[in-house]
Amino acid sequence: MRIKMRIGPKGQIVIPKIIREALGIQPGDEIVMEVREKELLMKPELDPEKFIEEFCSTGRKKLTRKTDLKRIMEEEAEDRLVLR
Repeated sequence: MRIKMRIGPKGQIVIPKIIREALGIQPGDEIVMEVREKELLMKPELDPEKFIEEFCSTGRKKLTRKTDLKRIMEEEAEDRLVLR
């Protein structure tokens, strides 16, 4: 999807409703902006716990055992630091 927008006098842009709905962005949500060469990438900031819950979701079925999300996130962070 491509939409042409005009930058306002204070450097602001309005994210069109169709894009906000497609990305699930609502007032008060945080977004991440990233500059790649001559491009600007904007995407919703994902809450790590919500991401893991949605990623691990099996649809209609529920997980049968409790998962320690905090431990999983800490292990992942440690693994990423070691790889650098």
